[in-house]
Amino acid sequence: MRLQVFNTLFALFIASTTWAQLTITGTVKNQEGATIADAEVYLKELQELQTTDDKGTFAFTDIPVGKYTVLVFSLEYEVYEKELTFDQPLSVEVILRPLQAKQLSEVVLSQQREKVFALQKLKTVEGTAIYAGKKSEVVLMDNLVGNLAANNPRQIYNQVVGLNIFDYGDAGLQLNIGGRGLDPNRTANFNTRQNGYDISADALGYPESYYSPPAEALEQIQVVRGAASLQYGPQFGGLINFKFKKPNPTKKIELISRQTVGSYDLFTSFNSLSGTTGKLSYYTFFNYKQGSSFRPNSDFSSRNFHAHIGYQLSDKTKLSGEVTLLDYLAQQPGGLTDAQFIEDPTFSNRERNWFDIDWKLYNLKLEHSFSVQTDFSLSLTGLQASRSALGFRTNRVSQPDDPEEPRELLVDDFSNIGAEARVLHRYKIQDKDAVALLGVKYYQTYNEQQQGPGSAAANADFNFATAEFPDYERQSSFTFPNLNFAVFGEHIFNLNNKFSFTPGFRWEYINTESNGTYKNIVKDLAGNTLLNEEIADNRNFERNFFLLGLGLSYKPTNSLELYGNFSENYRSITFSDIRVVNPSFQVDPNISDESGFTADFGARGRISDILSYDVSLFGLYYDDRLGEILEEETRTNSQGQEVPTGRIVRKRGNIGTAFIYGLETFADVNLKSLLNFKSNKIKLNYFANMALTASEYVDSERIGVAGNEVEFIPDVNLKTGLSFGYGNLLGSLQYTYLGQQFTDATNAEQDRTDNQRGIEGTIPAYDILDFSLSYTYKRYKLEAGINNLLNTTYFTRRATGYPGPGIIPAEPRTFYTTLQIKI
Repeated sequence: MRLQVFNTLFALFIASTTWAQLTITGTVKNQEGATIADAEVYLKELQELQTTDDKGTFAFTDIPVGKYTVLVFSLEYEVYEKELTFDQPLSVEVILRPLQAKQLSEVVLSQQREKVFALQKLKTVEGTAIYAGKKSEVVLMDNLVGNLAANNPRQIYNQVVGLNIFDYGDAGLQLNIGGRGLDPNRTANFNTRQNGYDISADALGYPESYYSPPAEALEQIQVVRGAASLQYGPQFGGLINFKFKKPNPTKKIELISRQTVGSYDLFTSFNSLSGTTGKLSYYTFFNYKQGSSFRPNSDFSSRNFHAHIGYQLSDKTKLSGEVTLLDYLAQQPGGLTDAQFIEDPTFSNRERNWFDIDWKLYNLKLEHSFSVQTDFSLSLTGLQASRSALGFRTNRVSQPDDPEEPRELLVDDFSNIGAEARVLHRYKIQDKDAVALLGVKYYQTYNEQQQGPGSAAANADFNFATAEFPDYERQSSFTFPNLNFAVFGEHIFNLNNKFSFTPGFRWEYINTESNGTYKNIVKDLAGNTLLNEEIADNRNFERNFFLLGLGLSYKPTNSLELYGNFSENYRSITFSDIRVVNPSFQVDPNISDESGFTADFGARGRISDILSYDVSLFGLYYDDRLGEILEEETRTNSQGQEVPTGRIVRKRGNIGTAFIYGLETFADVNLKSLLNFKSNKIKLNYFANMALTASEYVDSERIGVAGNEVEFIPDVNLKTGLSFGYGNLLGSLQYTYLGQQFTDATNAEQDRTDNQRGIEGTIPAYDILDFSLSYTYKRYKLEAGINNLLNTTYFTRRATGYPGPGIIPAEPRTFYTTLQIKI
């Protein structure tokens, strides 16, 4: 039976008040006495909202004496409503009862949470992490109406300001996002995590994310920019943490099954089981995807399994374990030249290119509360994975594939282990709350890479054919041991109940090694082999450094926060920077790490239940930035010396010093409240986020770089849209616009007549419109939508390697339909 409280209006009246100001604190628990985190506590008359922390506690400060209606909401629990009179400081204990109803409409839940906007910021303290003064954004997945089955990043991250996204037609198998001038390729400039632990191939040595969790399994996506380096690594981008759905606390078994069909033979099947019995809780899913994309030679299929098991050892101690498995195979249609793209963006002249991923990820986590003031967590992580890329790859993109020639095969095997321990302690300094965090991280990897000839066949054969093609030019075999040890800490100092500052530090030790050999093969113009020699190439990059940061927060009222932060940054060169033989570009042998700093200053808050906003200025100083420019090719001779060949190639190395700065704005307007619509069935919100970014290479030793704009930066990055609904019918309409952006440091313009390469040039400005609907009836939910509604022809990437080289066209108009059943 549906709870009647969800269909009634709450009483609204205010008793007499005085000028006295109070502090109201409290704890939210369930009937078993366990505290409830992330519960929403709302004072109706003052329209103020607080969310309980990991201890289930909340606090309202500067509250006038008076009578108030207190409402408490948490998923899977009945809504708590009580009228209380506050005439002195008071501590409240709220007990929530589990829902008794068998079915509950999702739109009813959203109506009860209408004071909560689709995007939130992280709390000051969450678990054993500190986010005070940082620019953070939390995407609430339950509030999204969009193409979740295909992990459509335009819709999922639509309210995260300033992200630059590579679009693909692979149902979201890989995530490619950047921002503030950072290359979006496989999200390599962010520290990418799920449930707090690393998921990339090698967090420092090769931080590319070949695995992206399915959006249908997620509760939140947490994004922390700039100052995230102190806790999550030294990288410039910050943190992206995928937080999976929690086990259902009130059922032993809950099944959610989602089946999706869409354009170009898209089919996805997502099925999850969740529940709690006694002290044991679990959440597991299996996700299958297959499709053909919109170009020939682009079939793909994937299988993704995840299991989480938690056991509450005691009231203070919890142990949890997770396993994630991913396997996918994709045929890659290759890139295009500008002329080919203009003539026919669906064209493909690559029939033999394949890509394969096998990902195995393990985590064991211990959480313990020594006391109400002190929490401890220990996370142990392991990864066994591989990626194999096979195909015909040449910088002459328009050159047809010769079926008699061998394909190039790259095989990477990743093996790493990591341990991260954190302790967070709350205490007082002269009656002022203070929080201290100290952590250590140990991370060791042993990666292997082989490069050489594959077979001349057209199938997905990932075996080397060295015996058949001994004179194939691009051959190498390397191991990349990598050791990382870090110590980090932060501390919140509250000078008063409005102003706090949070200094932090990170000491990092990194030892990146490269051990192996590569072939130096020289041929004459007729293709005869003149020289075939094996050259040893062993390198060791050992360094340690100290990073500092500072966060500031000033809250003049409960609905406004002024924040600022500064953090030093560092990006280690990856082993792909050290050694990969690529016909499209060369790696400078003198390549070195990048360093710099990031600063943010902004204001965020809410105006009643009408407007949520975040406006900020940022600056990013980037020294020894890695990039690509056109220079004369060099070759290593038999004496190990670099000698010029007379050809001009694209070369990757340290380009110079860049400065990037801009304005990032976000607003979400609750039009229902603004227009004073009375019906509880109506939902109407408008959002807009816009980043205005400028950049310049302020110094460079490379010719023709100083004074240029930095690559991967559209001057205007706009996402805006409307979310609406009536009853159980919800919808969204979203418009996206990105201005022109360069793809290399020389600021090469687009050559629309180019029929050879397609690697250099701008990415022209583009705009896209997306439309989605969902309808819920009892345990069933139907979703449908059209992406790229206006059928815009555009591209977001010029690839120098796989899946190109060349222009990678984005998807035209596509549709999808999803049927969900929840039992």
